[in-house]
Amino acid sequence: MTQALLREIIDYANRANPYPLYEELRKTPVSHDGTGPYVVSTYYEIHSLLHDPRISSDSRNLKATGDDPLGESADDEGTALPPSFLKLDPPDHDRLRRMTNRPFGPPHTPHRVHDMRDELHGLVDGLIDGIATSADLDRVDLVDQFAYPFPVTVICRLLGVPHEDEPRFHVWAETLAASLDPDPDADPAQRGKGTTDARMELGMYLAGLIEERRKNPGDDMLSQLATADGPDGAMTTMEALSTSALLLIAGHETTVNLITNGMLTLLRHPDVLQRLREEPGLSVPIVEELLRYEPPVQLLPQRTTLSDIEVAGVAIPKGASLWLVLASGNRDPKRFENPDRFDPDRKDIQHLGLGSGIHSCFGAPLARQEAQLALSELARRLVNPRLLEDPPPYRQNAVLRGPRHLPIACDGVLPKAA
Repeated sequence: MTQALLREIIDYANRANPYPLYEELRKTPVSHDGTGPYVVSTYYEIHSLLHDPRISSDSRNLKATGDDPLGESADDEGTALPPSFLKLDPPDHDRLRRMTNRPFGPPHTPHRVHDMRDELHGLVDGLIDGIATSADLDRVDLVDQFAYPFPVTVICRLLGVPHEDEPRFHVWAETLAASLDPDPDADPAQRGKGTTDARMELGMYLAGLIEERRKNPGDDMLSQLATADGPDGAMTTMEALSTSALLLIAGHETTVNLITNGMLTLLRHPDVLQRLREEPGLSVPIVEELLRYEPPVQLLPQRTTLSDIEVAGVAIPKGASLWLVLASGNRDPKRFENPDRFDPDRKDIQHLGLGSGIHSCFGAPLARQEAQLALSELARRLVNPRLLEDPPPYRQNAVLRGPRHLPIACDGVLPKAA
């Protein structure tokens, strides 16, 4: 039963609405039918495991069973780069995350994200102005014309990656993001080669930038990762490469989904969209509810038990594979009242949309600020926006779930704020 449900969840035919499948999955909080992963689908169990030191994020701890019906063992690290801190356990994870955080946030750089607000506003205004001058307001793709270029430009400026190189790293990012998706029908050898090649090419590209920054450092994060030497020492070249690759890819892939899922949800709830036009501050609770209701990361398919554990009465052996279905936990009726209702007025939105525990989303403050600004300005400036396709075409990826395109029409675009 578990394997059949997982295959349905992964099946692209259910990408537009996996939530009925999650509801079925929650009938058994920890599911396992003798093969494949143990699947955890309920809020409290997922939250507990995200904070449990007996759960590893390092796929090298996965017990080799020879039974891999969902293609989980495909190597997405390759040989070009070592694992990023996202896929490490303490103490290595903690050291690299601390080092990465020094140039990004508190306590060492407390105002970095806050001080980007004017720059972010300028980018948003420019992209919406571009929509206003586009040839056809009867068909606007909010992904291609807004939700993708906005966070990509932001992460390029933050890291110090030349934006004109975006067509090059876009291809690598797509390949590496796809490697997170547990596709049972993919050819493991071909997929592994494609992932390894993308990591190799991205690694070589970033190595050139890091070498340049070591010679001529600037005030960007890439320079600081390459040259800083703090209490934890300096990053090795390979650590700087894997960290910068993580930030470049994760810094835009999930935010694209958050903004796109957000506009899709608002267009399906015109009463909330109208409220946002009149109350820009409503963007804060709207984004939090979106992270619960339509999270950009649906599930975490690569966790491993470091010892025998018991979850919801189910014994899980050491070395077993765990899937944590965050999007299912976010709609658990035992945690949230009327969980299938989009309600930004909820008083308690302790969602799993940005993870939790030591691996909670590193870029959460920036992602929140980008999404709040993007949604409030789109709501204010687009006149009578409406969906042209519902559901829209989705990305193939079941893990990083979001529309590939979001075609809308509108009657005009209001000028930017004075």
